[in-house]
Amino acid sequence: MKQLILNADDFGLTRGVNEGIVRAHLEGILTSTTLMATSRGFDDAVARAKAAPHLGVGCHLVLVGGTAVSPPAEIPSLVDADGKLPTTLAGFVAKVSSGAVRPRDIERELGAQIEKIRRAGIDPTHLDTHKHTHAHPVVMKALGRVARDAGITRIRKPAEDLSASWKSQSAGGRSWSRLASAAAVRAVEPWFRSLAQRYHLRTPGHFLGLAMTGRLSAAALCQLIDMLPEGTTEIMLHPGVCDADLARTGSRLQKQRQLEMEALLAPEARDAVQSKGVRLISYRELD
Repeated sequence: MKQLILNADDFGLTRGVNEGIVRAHLEGILTSTTLMATSRGFDDAVARAKAAPHLGVGCHLVLVGGTAVSPPAEIPSLVDADGKLPTTLAGFVAKVSSGAVRPRDIERELGAQIEKIRRAGIDPTHLDTHKHTHAHPVVMKALGRVARDAGITRIRKPAEDLSASWKSQSAGGRSWSRLASAAAVRAVEPWFRSLAQRYHLRTPGHFLGLAMTGRLSAAALCQLIDMLPEGTTEIMLHPGVCDADLARTGSRLQKQRQLEMEALLAPEARDAVQSKGVRLISYRELD
């Protein structure tokens, strides 16, 4: 049997992103999303999630960009004096790789973000990370411990099925840099498998979308659906409404979010799911 989780990252980033995610769920084929506890649109996202009870909502854990949930004094190696997280992924990776960031500070901040989401009345279905930071072994280990302590048993698999991504890029346009990034992440798969076994974490058998970030047009999404293997696959997306509020965030994904929202709403995407006999699920139904 083929099962598919279509997950929208960045829930809470802006009201427009929230609107696009919920619309893609209510009117399209989106099944799941992950909420950013550090985001400016957090309260709006929580309200929208409660009005859409069939939308699976997990935690999109943030270690890059914005202000941490924890007080700076509790996580001094991770943030500056104002509580700001590293501004770039490259800067964060350099700090973590050099040993300048203490794993316990990462764990404390991830745990605080999960707790904030729970206090808002959301029971998280699963965990993933902003900018895919859990592909770094240090973050991966910290996330495993945090998931265990929080009683959350489902997590995103970071490594992508590259053959499907390569083929789908013929429809969405090839990005060599994104393919290279996805290929680099493949190196951590053995560590991730070991961590998932140690902490009894469940994960979809297949993951797609990293190499196609911001490029999943309706045609590219249909091509991925056509190529789905047996078992459960997660496709990562970033849908949303492109507006002035989004532009002010500085996110590199602007009109691309509109493209991916429209792909999830496209009748041909729903037709592809039905014609291939694919069962749409959220992480809530992952067994």
